[in-house]
Amino acid sequence: MTTLQQPQHPVLGAVVAITASLGLVAEANPSFMATEQKAATLLEIARAKAQLAELELRVLAAADDVAAESAARDVAAWLHHHTHQRAETLRADLRLAQALDRTYGLVAAAMRTGDCNPAQAQVIVDALDDLPAGLDPEIRTRAEEALVAYATQFDPTQLRRLGRRILDLIAPEIAEAEEAKRLAAEEAHARAKTRLAMRRLGDGTTRISAVIPDAAADRLATNLEAFASPRRDDGTRTETGEYLPYDRRLGRAFCHLLETLDPARLPIHGGDATTVIVTIDIDQLRKEAGIGDIVGGTPITAAEARRLACTANILPAVLGGDSEVLDFGRKERFFTAAQRRALLLRSATCEAEGCDIPGTWAEAHHWLAWAQGGATDLDNAALLCSHHHHRAHDAAYLHERLPNGDIRFTRRT
Repeated sequence: MTTLQQPQHPVLGAVVAITASLGLVAEANPSFMATEQKAATLLEIARAKAQLAELELRVLAAADDVAAESAARDVAAWLHHHTHQRAETLRADLRLAQALDRTYGLVAAAMRTGDCNPAQAQVIVDALDDLPAGLDPEIRTRAEEALVAYATQFDPTQLRRLGRRILDLIAPEIAEAEEAKRLAAEEAHARAKTRLAMRRLGDGTTRISAVIPDAAADRLATNLEAFASPRRDDGTRTETGEYLPYDRRLGRAFCHLLETLDPARLPIHGGDATTVIVTIDIDQLRKEAGIGDIVGGTPITAAEARRLACTANILPAVLGGDSEVLDFGRKERFFTAAQRRALLLRSATCEAEGCDIPGTWAEAHHWLAWAQGGATDLDNAALLCSHHHHRAHDAAYLHERLPNGDIRFTRRT
């Protein structure tokens, strides 16, 4: 009985032809190529790599049966076993392959013509996945088209920046509201992730590891770079006169920062907040979903700006039309040490109902926000721990003063 041989599929035939062609130049020496030929070859290889990568992803997306044949967990695991590539890289390739196959056909088509490389494709897919749920499908398609077009001009890092602001470019009428929602979610995520650990290494040093919000990192960097600037000659050079590496300069700068904090200006617990400038339009300031900027580039929600204005040593620059400065805040906006002592006499703990966090750990909160004309006086003050201070500026919660002086928080329905 004769077994019919299955004809070779064109995809396999093309790959075999590619490997055969490469075999023909296995011993070729590029040193003897003309300069323009080397340049043209490098560009063609880059295009061919993108095309071959897309073909690989296309086959991966359709290769569930390959894994099933040997009971492998998935085709990435099967390929790892047979080719010894990095397992995490293959799993990422499989996720990208499935995304291109199921959702992002325009990205796949750009790779197929060599106009988009795998790194760019991953950035585009990530940016599109990060678009708000429930977005009009037509806007999603326009976003994909725009980012694919940008792939011919920008590298993955630049594309990532464009991807974060793609709605500003293609749908500015909805971008602001969506950006405000995204920032609010990022700030909540940052608060949940914030942590700092110190571990003594036993050699006279301590390793400090921290995850903090971007806005706080900008404030820290501003202070450290004032100490670490290579224009300074106090400790930024090695014994041979060369500048220290940037990370070492920052490490020394952090030590200098700690050593130069003025104890007379420190509150009972914690340190003096960094002086920064927050710029925000007056209309944005009044909106629940407004957006401001810390000078240095980090955007923050209007709610975060209003919260910082209660306690942090910031200068709020409130702008009107045509960026006219309507109000440039002064430190008189912030509660004085004497006022804080008076608040501690009024309440020894956080004033939120049922909260027993010591008042010395708490923050002075403007009951009527300064953005709405609230005065910095005791009648307009509440002593709240950090948790409840955030809730006071959280649009998801209402708060009211009870007859006994406690503040009750309730989630909006």
